[in-house]
Amino acid sequence: MADLPVLPHFGITIKQLVTHDVRFPTSQLLDGSDAMHTDPDYSCAYVVLETQGSTCEGHGLTFTLGKGTEVVIAAIQALQHLVIGQDCGKIFSNFGQFYRSLTSESQIRWIGPEKGALHLASAAILNALWDLWAKLEGKPLWRLLADLEPERIADCIDFRYITDALTRAEAIEILRKGKIGIENRIALLQENGYPAYSTSCGWLGYDSDLLRQKLRAFIAEGWTRFKVKVGSSVEDDIRRLTIVREEIGWERLLMVDANQKWDVQESIEWMQKLAHFKPLWIEEPTSPDDVLGHATIAAALKPLGIAVATGEQCANRVIFKQLLQANAISYCQIDTCRLGSLNEILAVILMAHKFKIPVCPHAGGVGLCELAQHMAFFDFLQVSCTTENRVLEYVEHLHEHFFEPIRMKGQSYLPPTQPGYLVGMRPESIARFGFPNGPTWRGGLKPSTGL
Repeated sequence: MADLPVLPHFGITIKQLVTHDVRFPTSQLLDGSDAMHTDPDYSCAYVVLETQGSTCEGHGLTFTLGKGTEVVIAAIQALQHLVIGQDCGKIFSNFGQFYRSLTSESQIRWIGPEKGALHLASAAILNALWDLWAKLEGKPLWRLLADLEPERIADCIDFRYITDALTRAEAIEILRKGKIGIENRIALLQENGYPAYSTSCGWLGYDSDLLRQKLRAFIAEGWTRFKVKVGSSVEDDIRRLTIVREEIGWERLLMVDANQKWDVQESIEWMQKLAHFKPLWIEEPTSPDDVLGHATIAAALKPLGIAVATGEQCANRVIFKQLLQANAISYCQIDTCRLGSLNEILAVILMAHKFKIPVCPHAGGVGLCELAQHMAFFDFLQVSCTTENRVLEYVEHLHEHFFEPIRMKGQSYLPPTQPGYLVGMRPESIARFGFPNGPTWRGGLKPSTGL
């Protein structure tokens, strides 16, 4: 193992962990609606880590859809004793070991392990720690990663359960190769940005007029890549996709997303009926846990030129490992709040590279675009070293609630320049949309009750 420089953050400790339940009433306009989640109130369990020995704070979150956020908050609070009092230098010097201690507490792990509400809670805490590390270094997170030694990045990963697919030595070798030409790629990223596609037009609850209106607005801005939700009924999907192709033409890229609506055979038969719309991929056709089902769907749709993409609700690196080993996906869609933050995401990106599967991170939600951009940049700068066949999701709403919202240049993400993971939420937004006592909810607006 290479001798790494000692990190300068010893003596800075985590003094307090504060949580906020923040919910935005997006169900009122059906923003975010899809075949499985018909009326989401985009929300987050928000974490602030206060420190002793520094003025920096760590801000992190995990994304939810309204009801259930209180469950994640309770899980965060159940884990906080593993964080409070910890020395930052010790955490960041062997971040992978800290990840394991957080996700493998001998009693609490029983209600996981590394999945469900408990893993969402771990992600919120770990996201806040990564934000704190980047702030202590005075760098945006993508730049912190770019400056870390390959061995230090490997130290952030828990390789347990995945060494049959990726070893520590293999990860370090990939990262060493990624150091070659990195400054040139940073310059390209800063000049051109990272390619994106829009999901903002295609929510399932939008009527025909609003669908056309939004498509025309994005086309006028120069967008060429679009994703549309499907899965309510074949007839309605055909109607909506006909509108989409009428508006975007055939030269622009189209993806479709079923959000886990179908059984395996149903996925195949449904997509055979939509194949003439020439979608690049079908996203989340079936249960995120059904590795062999995804493999069956992928094999059946390959002759039609339709790829399978999934990942936003894959519980952990083990599911991704199996998807890759089974040739079940053509696009790997990591999520910065579903997985155990960067510590687990780094492992998945490296595995995907080894299996030659492009990474196209899931984004949108509350703060997901702000988080996911760093993952896409890491892949481009240090792993795949290309943007070919890669694209990052973009959703237009809720960015105004963050101090450092994403920056776009046309249909590309520009890298942020401020230190941190950059999901620091404005206090007035936390106060207004805090649940249940914020004015938005206290004033009589009720959470969605579902259909």
